[in-house]
Amino acid sequence: MKQLLAIFLLITPCVWGQIKSTDVFDQEIATVFTPEDGLPATAVTNIFLDENENPIAKTSHGYYWLKGKTWTSYTGEVKDRTLQSIKNPPKSAGEVLSQANFGSVLYVGTQNGLFVQEKKSWKEIFPSDANYSWKLSNVTVLQVDDKNRLWVGSEQGLGLLDNGQWKLFTGAEGLPYAKFTCVHPGRQGAIWLGTEKGAIRADGSRFYYRFSRRWLPDDFINDIAVQKDGTTWIATNKGVSRIEFKEMNYEEKASHFTRQVESRHTREGFICQNKLKKQYDINSYRLDISDNDGMYTAMYGASQAFRYAVTKEKEAKELAVRSLKACKWLVDITHEPGFPARVIIPIDWEDPVNEIYDSLYNVNRQKGDPFWKQILPRFVKSKDGRHYWKCDTSSDELSGHYFFYAVFYDLVAETEEEKQLVRTVVADVTDHLVRNGFLLRDHDGKPTRWGNFSPQFLNSIWGWDQRGLNAMMMLSFLNVAQHVTGDAKYAETSKILRDQYNYHIHAMQSKAFFPPEDVVPWDNNLCLMSMYGLVKYEKDPELLMMYRESAEFSWKHISKQNNAFWNIIYAAIRDQFNEVVETGIYSSGKVFPEAGPYAPFTANEFKGSDYHYDRTMATLRQLPLDLIGYEMDNTHRLDIILDPTPGSPSDKGWHYDGFALPIDERGHVRQDRDAFALHYSEGGGYSEQEGTFYLLPYYMALYHGYIK
Repeated sequence: MKQLLAIFLLITPCVWGQIKSTDVFDQEIATVFTPEDGLPATAVTNIFLDENENPIAKTSHGYYWLKGKTWTSYTGEVKDRTLQSIKNPPKSAGEVLSQANFGSVLYVGTQNGLFVQEKKSWKEIFPSDANYSWKLSNVTVLQVDDKNRLWVGSEQGLGLLDNGQWKLFTGAEGLPYAKFTCVHPGRQGAIWLGTEKGAIRADGSRFYYRFSRRWLPDDFINDIAVQKDGTTWIATNKGVSRIEFKEMNYEEKASHFTRQVESRHTREGFICQNKLKKQYDINSYRLDISDNDGMYTAMYGASQAFRYAVTKEKEAKELAVRSLKACKWLVDITHEPGFPARVIIPIDWEDPVNEIYDSLYNVNRQKGDPFWKQILPRFVKSKDGRHYWKCDTSSDELSGHYFFYAVFYDLVAETEEEKQLVRTVVADVTDHLVRNGFLLRDHDGKPTRWGNFSPQFLNSIWGWDQRGLNAMMMLSFLNVAQHVTGDAKYAETSKILRDQYNYHIHAMQSKAFFPPEDVVPWDNNLCLMSMYGLVKYEKDPELLMMYRESAEFSWKHISKQNNAFWNIIYAAIRDQFNEVVETGIYSSGKVFPEAGPYAPFTANEFKGSDYHYDRTMATLRQLPLDLIGYEMDNTHRLDIILDPTPGSPSDKGWHYDGFALPIDERGHVRQDRDAFALHYSEGGGYSEQEGTFYLLPYYMALYHGYIK
């Protein structure tokens, strides 16, 4: 049996200061059963619970029940659920599809409408509320919940009758799908709806959509049964899914993800996703590499640094130190002091990397990407002959490195030896950039494809689209270097870039969001991680205001992606700026005096900026425990709005409320992808992502006081 974990957390309104690391929430754990677990290779048409709440599955091959982890043949008596016979049904009704006793009368759903039997006669019901008035058709589900409310599912949508008042739901009210196949009552007024494409849990205020292999063996739902404790059994065309509720708090979830990273995602101190030799089976994993091992390792190290700052736990410091040494190793192993490699692997790595990334590979890549760099070898043998290191390092790596170095220096480095370790690597990388004209110079003597921060490049036709981001990043790197090393040369260098090349002005538009084909979603990580250090260590109030305005511009474009990490970074930047505002400097008349009321107006305008606290915490709760990369296609949903921007992909859109779909209902979990991509696969079930994407925003929120 393969146990596939997925998370759903009850969402309740959050008010500032109420969330604590020990607050408990409900989480769903989905276990998928297929023929590998003893079921026959055919549809499961019904699911029943016996008197002891043991599940019994009905198939064309007979009945099966679950014994331990395996389904075996069941020969006991089973009482099938059948519709009661309706005497003299309404003449115009057509086929009877559903029925329910509600308020001492019988409701019947039919092909041609909803009818209620009153004094042996039939009356057709036309549900209506402030938005709709429906003549129903194909009323396939009727259900009374444990709050004595009647639910009606039809082609038109879902209706809820409560105390004589109807509330009607379509996609505009959040209903994901409306081709209903079955229904079963849940707990606390909720119901479970089966559809031709997934299961829906509804409670009258919102919908929780469970589809794809993350949750189910197949999306066509034939039947549902719910135990008293809420455990839900779902029968599909290709097996059974069990969804259990488990109480968990934020800290317990962090412990889970730390164990996950340490057990399946650690390679000589480096952190990244793994590969699964068998689809969906985490026990078949093998360690993998990524193009951005340095950044992902740095982000994990930063999570442990924030953890250590709050908890002072020995393990947190050990993991942060290990990550620092791994990142420093990336710098120390290469051809020139200060050049960081992307990846380090043993010389006997099982994949023949330089045969894979050969000259023909480069030529083929250049056919679709003319700027792809032709460099050989792409994996360079280390001087001691024991490892390969990958070149053509990008700005992704640098953003992670500098973010982590600063956090480690401030929160973890306690001895002079630890501080000097950080100073050395920061000086090495920064000096390499400055010495080579503000770029990463590869072993071929040329700039790397994505590591050019030079004035000549940014002011050329080739670099205009990277100008704002790379100018801001370079200023951030120099601010971090000045802070960590205390060497005034970095502040002087930064001043040259501002005075002679307008880097601070370019930095005011630190992220490009148009045209759509030039928007790179993972650049949001680069932007915000670099902005964190830029703002935190800036002393000039005029520059700080410019950078704060840049942060606002960037975040506004991504603020509806429900990304906990981006939201927490933005909140920290906001609060850092607000501390300066509180000094009164922006109302003193000394900041941008030639601009009149600009400074006090802007300071006041940005002070109260919202970072969607409730949604940030909800995303932390909803991030699945199961980080396998599943393919999830949301393009069929009724509750989405397609992006109308000219040039946008046809499968890009957002939830009816204007925000991205919940994290457990979309196809990526790494959170550095485009949350508005409706059809996505992060590995097609053959990879598992690392849990950093919970750990970093959680511990950062804990450190900054957004979680108590």
